[in-house]
Amino acid sequence: MSLRTKLAWVALLYFAQGFPFGVVYDLLPVYFRSFGVSLSDIGMLSFIGLPWTFKVFWSPLVDRFGTRQQWIVSALLGMAGVLFLLPFQGAADPSTVMWGLLLVYTTLSATQDIAIDAYSIGILDKGEEGPANSFRVSAFRVAMIAAGGGLVVLATWVSWKWILWMAAAISVVLALVVQASPRVSITPEAREKMWQSLWAWIARPGGWAVLIFILIYKVGDAAMAPMLKPFWVDRGFSPAQIGTVSTTVGILATIAGAMIGGVWVRRIGIFHGLWVLGLIQAVTNLGYAGVAAVDTGDWTIYGVSVLESFAGGLGTAAFLSFLMNVCEKERAAVQYALLSAVFGLSRSISGGVSGFMAEELGYSAYFGTTFLLALPAFLLLPYVRKWIREAGASEQPG
Repeated sequence: MSLRTKLAWVALLYFAQGFPFGVVYDLLPVYFRSFGVSLSDIGMLSFIGLPWTFKVFWSPLVDRFGTRQQWIVSALLGMAGVLFLLPFQGAADPSTVMWGLLLVYTTLSATQDIAIDAYSIGILDKGEEGPANSFRVSAFRVAMIAAGGGLVVLATWVSWKWILWMAAAISVVLALVVQASPRVSITPEAREKMWQSLWAWIARPGGWAVLIFILIYKVGDAAMAPMLKPFWVDRGFSPAQIGTVSTTVGILATIAGAMIGGVWVRRIGIFHGLWVLGLIQAVTNLGYAGVAAVDTGDWTIYGVSVLESFAGGLGTAAFLSFLMNVCEKERAAVQYALLSAVFGLSRSISGGVSGFMAEELGYSAYFGTTFLLALPAFLLLPYVRKWIREAGASEQPG
């Protein structure tokens, strides 16, 4: 399979993976806030994302049974069903049934993620992670534009019921297209003894540092993200402005950052990308702290939003390249699920408490705190470096 073909399927699959994230983290906060739901309850959406953290516990099922495509298609159709049912629940006062449906949605999305990540690692060779992650991040963000930008903008003219049903229709179309993706074989040996091999892999020297690094590398961004849309709402921006600038233009900036970050990683390596691009990613959080403290004009907030999104794309390209690089192809579903689950844990916990902290500290102090949260990860880079296998290195980790 040519690299161009690989990149095309990576882009399509990560559009499918990014779409539910756009629904949960971009569309639903605006949806609920528009109906007067409190910041605390909106922050609780991050706890609904816990299946993205705990997916490692059922990831062996994806390696052991069925094909990657069967898992992806089934999950997409299930998510479409949930989105169809959501409008029948009251948004102003979310019920237990509403939270239950959202939990089913994120569980299906997490299962899809396991299969997509394993499929992508299976078709890529070492050295291809940089370009692949440029396309991966770009497609993921384009999906978030579709879910959290395009659909949010449409909410100015279309009822929220039809917005959610449109999202359901998009999921069905994606399921139909994924059916045609090339198959990736899994050897019978790779389907056996998943947990034993996982433990042997993570118990290697420096494994503890890698797990902590993954847990905290993007915690600054993860803590800030759930409060960005409520900040825009509370500053008086309309859904059209939020959907156009904060989401659509912001995601385009993230895509640009991811493309440049992918080139950087391919040229100078993953390790240098992690610390240089990660530092840029952290510093830009201070921009939001500044505009939250001062009554600036709209265009200043627009500029800060674009800069923060661009830097986030830089850091994400390096981070995802690292995650894919350290996984073994034959056991990618379980290994990548573990690493992404560790990352998801920090996203869920920091996002879950974000509403309470923002209410207590105020937007400015809270956004400044997210910059400080990003710094400890850099102390672990010397340990993390030993796990990175650049192009041309042995496939088996040393």
